[in-house]
Amino acid sequence: MTSTHSPSAAAHAGKCILVTGAGGYIGSALTLALAVAAPRFLILLDNSEHQLHEIDLLLRQREDVSCTAVLGDICDVRLIQEIFEQFHPDTIFHAAACKHVPLMEKNPLAAIRTNAIGTWRLLEAAEPFSVPRLLLISTDKAVNPASVMGASKRVAEMALERFAGKRLVAQTIRLGNVLGSSGSVAPLFDRQIASGGPVTVTHQAAERYFFSLPETVEMILALAPLPSGVFIPKLRQPTKIIHLAERMIRESADHTAADIAITFSGLRAGDKLTEEFTKADESAEATSDPRFVRVRGPQLVEEQFDGAMAALDHAVEKRDLPDALAALSELVPEFRPSRVLLDIAKTTQVAKA
Repeated sequence: MTSTHSPSAAAHAGKCILVTGAGGYIGSALTLALAVAAPRFLILLDNSEHQLHEIDLLLRQREDVSCTAVLGDICDVRLIQEIFEQFHPDTIFHAAACKHVPLMEKNPLAAIRTNAIGTWRLLEAAEPFSVPRLLLISTDKAVNPASVMGASKRVAEMALERFAGKRLVAQTIRLGNVLGSSGSVAPLFDRQIASGGPVTVTHQAAERYFFSLPETVEMILALAPLPSGVFIPKLRQPTKIIHLAERMIRESADHTAADIAITFSGLRAGDKLTEEFTKADESAEATSDPRFVRVRGPQLVEEQFDGAMAALDHAVEKRDLPDALAALSELVPEFRPSRVLLDIAKTTQVAKA
């Protein structure tokens, strides 16, 4: 992990800041950028002991940073309440998430619990303490989702809309693939190139929107002056994954392009050929910052949302996947479950019969 300087970090000086998922690829870079902005206090929350230890060690090398590292689960309601009671954070950066699409297709309840229910519980816990601002790091996979990960992140976005109000500025930023993150193809390609190949690409036409880690951190921090809402960055053209693979092979110090083959493995469960940042019933409007547009969609029906969330929570608590998928589909009707996910749900249903 390396420190990422951000010109926008200064807006967070003097604040008590909670970062969930603080040991992850984005969370740790975000935390290090905040550390140089003279915050009053940093609270680092992560459920990975190793990752939390690493970021805690880095921050403790700085004598000018006051922080605490909390090992725990975002869904541990009592723990989250204790954090608010003790520290009263001014800002929450919510980076904790289950994000590996194929893995989450096989572990759907974990994705729903962390991404959807965890965000809901975090917002519920923050409300009595009048937390001024919460920013959710979301994904383009939340738009017309074909994976349970994407659908669960869409529910998280809706939860922020539900809690946004006079006291809470609730912001969401939809990001594409962050190069180098554990969910990105780049580390996989690096390993495959180092071993002499082949490099595996899912589909010749597959493409994604890629962002570097420094620009990702800068965008997250730059949202501070903007109001509640869902924001997306001004987009460049998407990159075909095969072109990324070819470029990484060409730039490899250990191999020539002729040494390494590229093979096509086929789309995985939950994968799409292309990603989107807005859906048909959403529109994009300019903001005061030319780097972002704000996404507007249909107004949330609060009673309907609350009822579906209660059903989703109950189903996850019972570990009832068919009921959980029914509630998830009510919340996100555009969700298209994969065959793998439907087969798991059918198997689960038969086993409980």
